[in-house]
Amino acid sequence: MNILVIGANGKIGKKIVNKIHSNSPHDAIAMVREESQREQFKKKGIKTVLGDLERDFSHAYEGNNAVVFTAGSGGHTGDDKTKAIDQQGAIKAIDLAVQHKFIRFMMVSAFGADFNPSEWPENMAAYYNAKSAADDYLQQTGLKYTIFKPGLLTDDEPKGKVDFGERTDERTGSIPRWDVADVLVKCLEAENTYRKSLELLSGPYRIEEAIEKV
Repeated sequence: MNILVIGANGKIGKKIVNKIHSNSPHDAIAMVREESQREQFKKKGIKTVLGDLERDFSHAYEGNNAVVFTAGSGGHTGDDKTKAIDQQGAIKAIDLAVQHKFIRFMMVSAFGADFNPSEWPENMAAYYNAKSAADDYLQQTGLKYTIFKPGLLTDDEPKGKVDFGERTDERTGSIPRWDVADVLVKCLEAENTYRKSLELLSGPYRIEEAIEKV
């Protein structure tokens, strides 16, 4: 597969691109917003494309047949930007995947996005609402999607052990970004994860074992 990684300059996005490039038979195409962000990938022989989720980025889909959406507005932006990137940008990415008949769509969402809104922290409601709306939209398509809902993201070293499934045993927790990237890349061709929305935390299972259990 030629996999377009949207949000490639983010902390998880960089790790996903590098893992696809070095540990899989597929090609990663890093979609970034700024010209200055391209060099870090190009020096490793990774293809790049410029694209802005708030504008027309349909050109980025040409020649590709799968997408990983791991873009986010970040915690420093207001609610309007969160909706523009995490919801509207994601929906545009989904629509383009449908139009181009992509064979795979992988979404990095958030643990709790499918909870009752009354359970969301008030200061994070806009974020969870945006993630929830994008996830719901994706699930109405015919795409072979997988939605990953990781818990609190950390920059810790990878543990290589996770709790992964429609509902995790632990109902709260964290996970290193490295492990999120590893799970996602190892799920690229895991048919048992197709059309599923899956929670992801650090846990007791080896990643391969956890994927098999889904």
